[in-house]
Amino acid sequence: MNRLLNGLGAINKTTRLGRLASLALLSTLLAACAHTVAVDGEFPAPIGSPHPLTVGVYLSDDFRKFTYSENRDDRDEWNIDTGRAQKNLFETVLGSMFKETINLAQYPSNLPQGLDLVIVPEVRELQFTMPRETRVNIFEVWIKYDMHAYNQQGDSVAEWVITAYGKTPTAFLKSQEAALAQAINVALRDAGATLYTGFNRVPELQAFIADKQRALSMKTEINE
Repeated sequence: MNRLLNGLGAINKTTRLGRLASLALLSTLLAACAHTVAVDGEFPAPIGSPHPLTVGVYLSDDFRKFTYSENRDDRDEWNIDTGRAQKNLFETVLGSMFKETINLAQYPSNLPQGLDLVIVPEVRELQFTMPRETRVNIFEVWIKYDMHAYNQQGDSVAEWVITAYGKTPTAFLKSQEAALAQAINVALRDAGATLYTGFNRVPELQAFIADKQRALSMKTEINE
């Protein structure tokens, strides 16, 4: 009887060890399918004549720390941090577009006096495709931003959308993460170019800038 009980105990112990090993293997496999990407781009400032505006720029915590997370049944888990890179991009590009920019720590309270506009960007959407989905050896990225412009009183002046696209081949990169990070950097540069060239094509902003220029011209004439 004792030998029988000892045998059953050994079987139970073996079963428990087997379960633990299975759980450890499953955890390892799940970890292996999780990808983390941190995009950390630096972007050159566009060169051109700045608009005659003093602009406050408010980048919320959600914007500055934006991380896209995806965990679908048909894909691996992805966590993509673009916050630092897009903060660098928008501060650089907006900083070159106007006579003066002031980075705001909060909005809409405690605004400094003398602002013509306050610009607030938000990330609406980030999408990407992988080579096995497109059957070509590239990563593709799409990013969409909602842009808001307010006056000193907090009234909406304009709303517009920026869409950006980037792609990169994987052939010369070491990992999927590196390829995706490069594609996102390309998309961010595209977003910066669209922001810079498209700003005064927004009808409301075009009219706002024209009014500002007329007011400055009248002030100059009076002073002369």
